Amino acid sequence: MEPDVIALEDITVTYRSGFLGGTAFDALRGVSLRVKAGETVGLVGESGSGKTTLGRVCLGLLPPTQGQMRFGGAPFGKLRQRRGQLSVVLQHPEWALNPRLRCGTSVQEPLVLTGMPSSERRERVAEILGQVGLDPSFAARLPGQLSGGQRQRIAIARALVTNPRFIVFDEAVSALDVSVQAQVLNLIRDLQKRHGFGALFISHDLAATRYVSHRIAVMLRGEIVEDGPSARFYGTPEHPYSRALLGAA
Repeated sequence: MEPDVIALEDITVTYRSGFLGGTAFDALRGVSLRVKAGETVGLVGESGSGKTTLGRVCLGLLPPTQGQMRFGGAPFGKLRQRRGQLSVVLQHPEWALNPRLRCGTSVQEPLVLTGMPSSERRERVAEILGQVGLDPSFAARLPGQLSGGQRQRIAIARALVTNPRFIVFDEAVSALDVSVQAQVLNLIRDLQKRHGFGALFISHDLAATRYVSHRIAVMLRGEIVEDGPSARFYGTPEHPYSRALLGAA
């Protein structure tokens, strides 16, 4: 059996406020989560519940205070060992795209870190732009010349260009118009079928989360209170907070 792409066991993240230690606050408490290749886990919960903190832990951007992490069945290891294997798509594509750089330059930046020769980088950029539904000529454009949906497709291309094994989508469609949201959600599903990456889809939008997710994990005050198949969550959720979330939606 193929190991989980990401496996978190009993993860705690503690923040401290003030000087000389200050007051301790657990942003995550005893969180365990597994994501398989080709699987999307939707992460839902109210603002401040710890969703983005958990996403940062999965990407290796925030070391846990306690707990164990594995990537592809092995200890999480150093950044050099994970280079190009983890990626993120954020709510606003402007956060990932330099407005002064041509889109092709932004898309190929992760390939520079992997050491790919420049001639191969250009070919890879053209290939990945086609996969996200854009003509290769978009490589010569600036982000300001594109629509919001086109910019998010460029951001997705940038996230995918190294063929990562795991991607965090953090509110990746919440800033888009409804019609554009549907296009980007379909794109995410199609790309996952093509590339087989595991994904964590963080969102307040329960309809969007339902559309792309195989499993749902529900966060409440730094803990995962429910984790199971999407059909169960949207049909007969087990935890009272899960039922309250669906009722509010």
